[in-house]
Amino acid sequence: MLDTLIHNATVVTVDEAFTILRNGAVGVRQGIVEKVEVLPADQPLPPARETIDARGDIVMPGLINAHTHLPMALFRGLADDLPLMTWLNDHIFPAEARHIGPVSVALGARLACAEMLLGGITTCCDGYFLTAHFAEAVVQTGLRAVLGQGVIDFPAPGVPDPTQNVAVAKAFVERWQGRAALASPSIFCHSPYTCSAVTLTAAKQAAIDLGALFQIHVAETRAEREQMEKTHGCSPIAYLDRLGLLDANSLLVHAVWVDAADIERIARSGACIAHCPESNMKLASGVAPLPDFLAAGIPVGLGTDGCASNNDLDLWGEMDMAAKLHKVQRLDPTAMKAEQVVRMATRDGAQAVGLGHMIGSLEAGKRADLIVIDTHQPHWTPLYHPASHLVYVARANDVRHVMIDGRWVVRDRSLLTMDVPAVMQEVNGWRVKR
Repeated sequence: MLDTLIHNATVVTVDEAFTILRNGAVGVRQGIVEKVEVLPADQPLPPARETIDARGDIVMPGLINAHTHLPMALFRGLADDLPLMTWLNDHIFPAEARHIGPVSVALGARLACAEMLLGGITTCCDGYFLTAHFAEAVVQTGLRAVLGQGVIDFPAPGVPDPTQNVAVAKAFVERWQGRAALASPSIFCHSPYTCSAVTLTAAKQAAIDLGALFQIHVAETRAEREQMEKTHGCSPIAYLDRLGLLDANSLLVHAVWVDAADIERIARSGACIAHCPESNMKLASGVAPLPDFLAAGIPVGLGTDGCASNNDLDLWGEMDMAAKLHKVQRLDPTAMKAEQVVRMATRDGAQAVGLGHMIGSLEAGKRADLIVIDTHQPHWTPLYHPASHLVYVARANDVRHVMIDGRWVVRDRSLLTMDVPAVMQEVNGWRVKR
């Protein structure tokens, strides 16, 4: 017997062929997708402990946010409309030094998880400091997450002695490997300009030894590229390649200022990219050559970045922006078709964060991470092409239900794993006392 059967649905599977099933059904048992099929109207439904009539709504894989900084939800709107270096050095780094601690990181993470879960995000890939102090809070929300402990060659929250940065990250990964089914530990180096070559290679080697994902901001701004060319005689991507940091377990975040040779290096190495168009736009970092990445066969996930530089964790808006930005930048309305963008937010995002074997599509044998989208609304009417509407029409509050690992986390737009108003009240109280 199935645990859950969702029927009478438009199932957007995001399998290899991007199969869409009208009058489709998804059956779940013991946290795994067991059936994805069309059910004939004249046959009885398969037996299940819980049967849900989707009423023609869309059922699809949960969204995957390939780059976040969860505790930075506390800094939403703190320092807007500034260049990246001014934003970081004059506002964000000082705010983190004064106000980020074991209690505040958990609070910010809970707020971020609430926003993402209610918006249909079932997995995120995060990088921040004091990760050991908010990992449990994330697990308790029911969100699936890749959680990276930050590494930087400056005193940081939880690591006042920078010489211990890699050791702290390694200890976090060792502690959390296999500890929670929904949490995968990772190592996150902030960037090539805040981490020395020694730090970068040591962090990558630790990730290799432990079988963990290695994350890094890279080639985000023109100034970064110019600095690398002046200091090392090569681009930021070439610098990482020279250090041996590029492989299939490396996630390159932003990758805006890259050239054809860089793209070839990334493709050859098997490394993946987290594309964050709204953050890149807001900080005026530039436009990443996303169509060129995809043409080269590079797996690219879609990320919101943190709330301090976006300012939300809405992947639907990010999907819409990713499609339109590259159309106007290339002066080509056929650039970044809707189906490609849906793949980035699901299947390709799963591959980018190292979970492609488990999630990202609705196929038998994968973990049951899925969402139900309410299409019975004026802005969804009429519905010709589901993929097109998912990119150009869908909103976060269209998400009715969210299931992660076979467990309902959101039902009828209500989050079941935490008291959201209480978390919001606590965050507002923290802001006032700050």
